[in-house]
Order: sequence, then C-alpha cells, then structure tokens
Amino acid sequence: MSNTSGKPSIVAVAVDSQHPITLQLNGTRSGRELPRIHYHFGEFGNYSLVVKSFDSSTKMRFYDIIINESPVNSHLPILYAFLIYMGILSILTVGHIFVIINPIRNWFYKKLHPGDTDRLINSELGSPTRADSTSSDVPATTWTISQRRLRSLDTFRGLSLIIMVFVNYGGGKYWFFRHQSWNGLTLADLVFPWFVFIMGTSISLSLNSMLRRGCSKWKVLGKALWRSFLLFLIGVIIVNPNYCLGPLSWGNLRIPGVLQRLGFTYLVVAVLELLFAKAVAENDTLETPYFALRDILLYWPQWVFILMLEAIWLGLTFLLIVPGCPKGYLGPGGIGDFGKYPNCTGGAAGYIDHLLLGEGHIYQHPSSNVLYQTTVAYDPEGILGTINSIFMAFLGLQAGKIFLFYKDQHKQMMSRFFIWSVVMGIISAILTKCSKDEGFIPANKNLWSISYVTTLSCFAFMLLLLIYYLVDVKRWWSGAPFFYPGQ
Repeated sequence: MSNTSGKPSIVAVAVDSQHPITLQLNGTRSGRELPRIHYHFGEFGNYSLVVKSFDSSTKMRFYDIIINESPVNSHLPILYAFLIYMGILSILTVGHIFVIINPIRNWFYKKLHPGDTDRLINSELGSPTRADSTSSDVPATTWTISQRRLRSLDTFRGLSLIIMVFVNYGGGKYWFFRHQSWNGLTLADLVFPWFVFIMGTSISLSLNSMLRRGCSKWKVLGKALWRSFLLFLIGVIIVNPNYCLGPLSWGNLRIPGVLQRLGFTYLVVAVLELLFAKAVAENDTLETPYFALRDILLYWPQWVFILMLEAIWLGLTFLLIVPGCPKGYLGPGGIGDFGKYPNCTGGAAGYIDHLLLGEGHIYQHPSSNVLYQTTVAYDPEGILGTINSIFMAFLGLQAGKIFLFYKDQHKQMMSRFFIWSVVMGIISAILTKCSKDEGFIPANKNLWSISYVTTLSCFAFMLLLLIYYLVDVKRWWSGAPFFYPGQ
C-alpha cells in the first residue's frame, strides 16, 4: 500500500483466529474494491498482507499473504489428551476381555500358577474351589444387582455433567467450549438440553416406580412441588452472588436461571405425567390393536398439550408485535443485520422478559454482546424459551416410556430410539435448511428455538441408543468413568 506521498505504509491489525474471516480491501484513491480475501489466520501467527498497484490508472491489483511467524496449533493438547485417554480405555477394555473370556483367563492362570493348576486337576472328589466360586456365585450376585439400575442412563447423565463442569470452568479457553454468540451450536450448547432430556426420562422411570409401590398421586405431587421449589430457590441464590457488593436488592435480582428453568420444567412435566400416568408392570406384554405404538397412543392427551404449547411458542414468536422491531425477528440485535435493529435482541422472547420481569431482573451480559455488541439485557433462560425446554423434557419422558413398555426387548427399544432420532433430525433439517443462519427457524440456544430442541433431541436419542447398546445390551463398557457422577 502507498500513502499520499507515494511511500509504502504499514498498518498493524489484530484479527480473530477463531474462525476463517473475509477481508475486503478498498483503494484509497480510486475507491475501487479489490477481490475479497478469505483466509483462516492461526493463533499467535504473524502475517503480512502485501497489496500492490501496478498502475494508478488501471484496475490491476496484486495481493499476497506472507507468513512471517508460523501460528501455534492450539488443538494439539486436546489431541494428546484424547489419545492418552483412549489408550487407557483400550488397555482397560483388553484387560476386561481377558477377564470375561474363560479360555484366555484359564490359559493365563496356568502360565502364572502351574502348581496350583496341577493341584486343581488332582483335587479329591472334584470339590468346588475358590476359582469355581469366583466364576459362578459372585458374578451371579453382582449381575443381579447391576440389572436393577439402568447404567446407560446414568452414563449419559454423567457425560453431560462432566462436560458441564469442564465448560463452566473455562474449557481451556477453546471457542467450542464456549456458548455460541447466537445461531449455531458448540459443544457447550449441548449440555443443558441433554440434561433436560435425561430429567424427563428419569421422571418417567421414577414416577412409575413410586406408583407401582402404591404411593398416591397426591403424595407424588407434593414431592414434585417441593423439589421444584427448592430448585427455583437455590437457582435464585446462585445466579445472584452480590453478597460481595452488598445486600441483595429487589431492583437488580435476576429471576430466571438454569436451576429455575429446571425446576419449573420438572414441575410441568411431572404434573403432566401424573395426570395420565398408568403404572407399567414388570412384565406388561398385553397385546392390543395398537401394541407397537402404545407408548404414544395411551398418552395422546399429553401430546395434545405439548402441541398446544408449541403453537403458543410459534404464535408469540412470529405474530407478537414488538415495538421498533420487525414481526418474527429472531436476530441478535446490536450490529447484527447491519445494525438495523440494535435494540431487538431476541425479538419476542426478549420483549416478553422485559415486559413481565423488567430489565433489571434478567441477565445483563448475554453471549451476543461479544460478537454483536448488543447493549440491551437478554436472558437465555427467559420465559418464552421455557416452553421449548418443557418440550425437550417431554421427549425425554417419551424415552422413559420406551424403557418401561419394552423392557428387556432390546431390538424394540433401540429401533424406537433410532426412529425418534431420525424423525427429529428430519424436522431439524427442514427448519434450519441444513444451514446456520438461512433456515426458517435457526438452531439457537439463546432462544431455545424449536429447531434447537429437535436437533439436540436427535443427538440425545442416538447417543442414548449407542450407550444403551454398549453398556446394557452387550456390556462391552461399564460406563466408567461417566457412570459414577451420573448416579
């Protein structure tokens, strides 16, 4: 580049290395645009962008990117950690195979204890030995105990919790362990809906267990109310850590939050299940004309209620008139959409929270303000999005019904998980047009859009299928280490 005196000029610019960027250069004299440059700069790299004009009167321009200092591959630590953990897992898996396969185990025992083997062969009357009792009695007892608990569900829950803890503690500052600024998904955006999904599954299993034991529905309802109240109260305390700045005041008390949404969602789904619950017996194999769909058709009023909730969400999102904003706006506001709607963050969802809760009672630092420089408060756990979290928990409730109605019928359960995953995936593909921003309803964690719920439930059903197959059907994996925090 040249300044007005004709001498080359150098300008230092810091660019974001998180994603590929597009540079648009304009000539200072002619005002002509140069071809756009699409490039992914690396972290801690030093680059030179050389732009030359052969003739001030011609359109010919030349540009080139020179790497002065090579960037650092910040993904290598994750790769190394993954390889180490996979190596440990492989060693444990091979060791487990040696233990459960009798010929291999006996061969190793003979090699390590040849004298004991001879005494075993020559023992009088073939009396039961310690090896016999170990291979028959103890595993039989342990096997019976392990069947009482669905290890795959605990493993799935533990996986979600471990990712949640890692994300909450910074995630190594990697961008994919931070929430997406607006549309799209990162690893951090998977955790909360998965936990809601698992909560719905647990509601189905626990309520059925209590009803089978003879608990009255009123007693179960009382427990659900108390648990929801505690979750809401603890959530309000956690999201308002202002004790360092002085006593809490009603003027700046944030009302929505993660635990608050979990508590309200739990209450709605638990009450919905109690209203139409039927205790499923251990061996309920009653043949009916709709046997293959009994987990759905027996609970059709619940589906009517959920569809009504989704109709309310769609109506409010796309038909509610928001002052100063276009109808059906789903954007981030701020400088998004070329700054046309700076105060419209979240559209109807943000407007409802401001209207019913007040600006001082919602989240003041949403993830959208980093990229889109928004200035208005917006709560990702707001009122309107709670409708779709209820939908997510209800899909988890449906997974729980599959576990109950088709117990020990592995193919029946896995085929239904697969079908639900495919159906949810197709709905997501239609709503999003398989794109980040161009769909009818983009997948958005801040809005908890329908496509976000269907996409994450697609992943949840498929992941539950895989874990169930590995842990509870084939028993190739014990679920460790995720099983332990998930109990």
